Amino acid sequence: MFKLAQISTLILSVMSGSVIAQEPIAADESASVQPSPSPVPQNPGCVPGVYVSPFEGDLWDRSNLLGSVGGTRDQLAAAGIGVNVYSTQFYQGVASGGLQQQFAYNGRMDYLVNVDGEKAGLWQGLFVTLHGETRYGDQIGLSSGALMPFNTAALFPQPTGTVSALTAVKFTQALSENFITFAGKINMLDELKQPYSAGRGVDAFMNLGLTLPVAAARTVPYSTLGAGFAVLRDMQPFFTMMVLDTNNTPTTSGFESFFNNGATILTRIETPVTFLDLPGHQALWGTYSSGTYSDLSPTPYFDPVSGLKLISGTQTGSWSIVYSADQALYVDPGNPNRSWGVFTNVGLADNGPSPIRWSVNVGLGGSSPIQSRPRDTFGIGYAYVNYSSPVQQLAPVVLPIGNDHVVELFYNIAVTPWFHLTPDLQVLTPARERTLPPGPDIINTAIVLGLRAKIDF
Repeated sequence: MFKLAQISTLILSVMSGSVIAQEPIAADESASVQPSPSPVPQNPGCVPGVYVSPFEGDLWDRSNLLGSVGGTRDQLAAAGIGVNVYSTQFYQGVASGGLQQQFAYNGRMDYLVNVDGEKAGLWQGLFVTLHGETRYGDQIGLSSGALMPFNTAALFPQPTGTVSALTAVKFTQALSENFITFAGKINMLDELKQPYSAGRGVDAFMNLGLTLPVAAARTVPYSTLGAGFAVLRDMQPFFTMMVLDTNNTPTTSGFESFFNNGATILTRIETPVTFLDLPGHQALWGTYSSGTYSDLSPTPYFDPVSGLKLISGTQTGSWSIVYSADQALYVDPGNPNRSWGVFTNVGLADNGPSPIRWSVNVGLGGSSPIQSRPRDTFGIGYAYVNYSSPVQQLAPVVLPIGNDHVVELFYNIAVTPWFHLTPDLQVLTPARERTLPPGPDIINTAIVLGLRAKIDF
């Protein structure tokens, strides 16, 4: 019998992610779904037969605001069902520079369910992951003058209005301790998490250039149907391959347009590394899409011409290649879940129909170095996005477009384990150099200020 308990731990550790993702060894993000607690009685004094719920406790110390909800969470956990709901709200805007100085409020709800098939009475090695989303409020991402949105979380499942959608329904089957398969509707922003960096914009960095290797934006949909497998080494993903529908279908089932515009193949190889006895990872991954695209058509993540009604000829095929790395620089000897370190992503794509020719980000983040604030996290990062020739040559005299630069700093304050408050500062040198009349002739560096509040219910 293969090591199902370890496979379960691996899958539960990434929850809304996948076998592609490596969960941070640092507590740099709040857990999206609490792992299903063992039905074995647990208590600090190890008193036989006495069960202490991991969800209960004092209001200021429990992991979730509502605790065990009258024991319901514990009953579901014993049946192999982990549930979490969290709300994230933002007040953010351009304080100076950019296209327009304005602030706006928006927010989102995330609903996550993870089912352990064996505990639920199905079969060994089966896991089911669901991710539902609701987005509401205003969107002012274009006011900075940058093409990269400064609030990733406000983009999904759609960037405007009030909308709810089921963006992930993924079935994972462990066939052995070294091989996992998965299929279903896949949320790729969940899949591509990286230690110390990404996190949907609700826990760590908010700017899209720091939450995603954006060079892959053309070929990787946000939410789509797909399937794949992963080869594990020492219970960690070593080689992953998946095939995805190129259509982005967050608010529909996806079957109505199933593979009618080709497919994207994504492969990734990742290996753990050790530096001065501290853990890290290095990975190389690539994508190829057989879909047909316009050079200027929107991606699921951003619009390369920021809302201008322009068209261009279509082209078949697009590719990207990305190098990713993360390295812990400090691990708390008393708590290995607390660490901070560095990360980077360097990506290259075709010069059209991909709107991005190449991109790079680098940063430092993770658990707060302040020992008296063990639940806090922080980050400082820089991203550069070089746009492709079709985008830059859109209208070089009337509407010149250069490249985006962003520096972002945040400090995530754990007011309680279930309530996090995050001041965020971004300095953007926007790709747009000027705008159309009656806007300003020159677009200055934008200072974006934001406050994020997250509650785990």
